[in-house]
Amino acid sequence: MPIEISPTLPQSLAAAFRREAPRSIELNGDVPCTTIASYNVHKCVGVDGQFDPARIVDVICELDADVVALQEADERIGDRRGLLDLVALRKKTGLIPTHPQRNDSHGWHGNLILVRRGVVQGFRQVNLPGLEPRGALIVDLEIGGVALRVIAAHFGLLRRSRARQAHALLEATHPVMQPTILLGDLNEWRVRNRSSLNTLLPHFGPIHAVLPSFPSRFPLLALDRILARPASLISRIEVHQSPLARLASDHLPLKAQLNLSGATRPAAQPAMLSHVT
Repeated sequence: MPIEISPTLPQSLAAAFRREAPRSIELNGDVPCTTIASYNVHKCVGVDGQFDPARIVDVICELDADVVALQEADERIGDRRGLLDLVALRKKTGLIPTHPQRNDSHGWHGNLILVRRGVVQGFRQVNLPGLEPRGALIVDLEIGGVALRVIAAHFGLLRRSRARQAHALLEATHPVMQPTILLGDLNEWRVRNRSSLNTLLPHFGPIHAVLPSFPSRFPLLALDRILARPASLISRIEVHQSPLARLASDHLPLKAQLNLSGATRPAAQPAMLSHVT
């Protein structure tokens, strides 16, 4: 079926109710070379109410991605203990965290970035403004000789907060000197002119390439996004709808295929903080 890149919200909902919502969007004909994914794991609690981190690990294994950004990988309150078995995850997928693990927490405000291979050149933790405690991770990687910045975020529930959080990320990453991917649960169901993500224009795109990912059993809303600067880095975006993914969390994973072959390679190597092999 033809895919409308910029549907209105009523059109998106109508398509979902008719079970005609697209599962993928082809953006250009480039041959992809890297796969990146975003997954809100809902604190490892599935739609059946069961806490089962092993199911989340299995879904991540299904994604077969080179870079994975997770949201809600920690408890929200208390000591914010990490909820996944990272040892089992590494054995199954080869993915390891890109930043040091502190105390018992996996990530930063529940955000965690995992990479299969490459060099971590640096990372930052960013507090995002708003009524709720929210944050983002910024990791600079070298993958196949190409410098790539990955920003993983979980935006707030209030539209005004989301617009401020998007602006804060633009400020935190200015100036952008390398290809950049922004991904995560951005919590924005509005499209076109009413979207708080328009704050990211013209820096990131494609803003209006939306795929419903929530709720996982019957996806209606495109809360999860993968955006790039430049937008041409993304060749394809798809929502992962395996039977296990529909059960393991209330969000479906979103993944994109990137073409980094034309991206600028770093002129000089900074001091390497860690290797991912």
